[in-house]
Amino acid sequence: MTTPSTSAEFSDEPTRLRTIVTKIFTDSSSRFRATLHNGSAVELHEGVGAQDDCAVFHCSGEQELVVGSDYVRGPKFRLYEAGFLDEYDLGYYLAAANFSDVAAMGAKPIGLLTVIRYPHDMDDETFTSVLTGVHDACEGVGAPAIGGDIGGAERLILSGTALGVCAPGQAILRRGARPGDRLCMTGATGVAGAAMAYLRAENPSRTIESDHRDVLLASWKRPQARIREGVCLGGSGLASSGLDTSDGLKAAIENIAVASGVGFLVDEEAVPVTQEVAAVCGHLELDLMSTIMGDSVDFELVFTVPESDVGSLTGLFAEAGLSFTTIGHATRATDVRLRGADGRTRSLPGAAWRHQLA
Repeated sequence: MTTPSTSAEFSDEPTRLRTIVTKIFTDSSSRFRATLHNGSAVELHEGVGAQDDCAVFHCSGEQELVVGSDYVRGPKFRLYEAGFLDEYDLGYYLAAANFSDVAAMGAKPIGLLTVIRYPHDMDDETFTSVLTGVHDACEGVGAPAIGGDIGGAERLILSGTALGVCAPGQAILRRGARPGDRLCMTGATGVAGAAMAYLRAENPSRTIESDHRDVLLASWKRPQARIREGVCLGGSGLASSGLDTSDGLKAAIENIAVASGVGFLVDEEAVPVTQEVAAVCGHLELDLMSTIMGDSVDFELVFTVPESDVGSLTGLFAEAGLSFTTIGHATRATDVRLRGADGRTRSLPGAAWRHQLA
């Protein structure tokens, strides 16, 4: 958390737009072009540098537009309030969270619109840090920030809208899983949840501090939207349903089940476990599978694939230098169960994230 110094500069909004926003984003937005496997293309004609009311894309060929929007809590992030995250991290997180939704749809990202409202006591250096975080996260996925809204507010407010494109009919929806489909995920979950639990517990472990702290913090400071995996899934046409794990693994599986009208049997022994999660759970005496399944914001992709297509998709992922893990299968019965090593089943453990109305 940054405190302005007595020598800090405070520019007005037009000056910040001209000297900070345009300087950070013009280069990346002036050279953007995305091409789909069917030959369709999107090119950004007018981006941030033009300082017009809207960005302008030129689109050619058959394609569908995918749009998603996420609000980020800004200074109300618990780890920000505790001093573990700074303004750069918040900007980075904003972009990653929005691009993750595009990845979950199997689309190629083409841009990010942001709303950045800041308090009167935010100096130019801190404002620049927020935008640089947004810029760097956009660079990481290969899509530009294309504009949005900036201005004053009672506190830092961050919201974004990510845009993506895919070939007609190839957007991956939550609905579509069928009994027998394999349930797959792109990587381990629970890291962000374990990080939150460990850092808030104020009960340090020498082993975790030396071996795992950096990875735990990175789950919040540098979250990675699974863009390459999403594009591979979308282009393959093999995924029958999909979702990201921004609300936790349990929530993702249950949401796919409800939307598709199926159930799932998850094999506990197949669910990937990281050293970091295991270490935190052991240290804090937390239930391992509840932490992995619970409301951990990890931005992995969960998806289903017909059993006959798993081999083909494995090959496509391998060609792209990617991989995924099969953790279960869809069932006709609509309940979602976890099967242990002893063959017994139980409901998925952990608390799925629920958006509060108040």
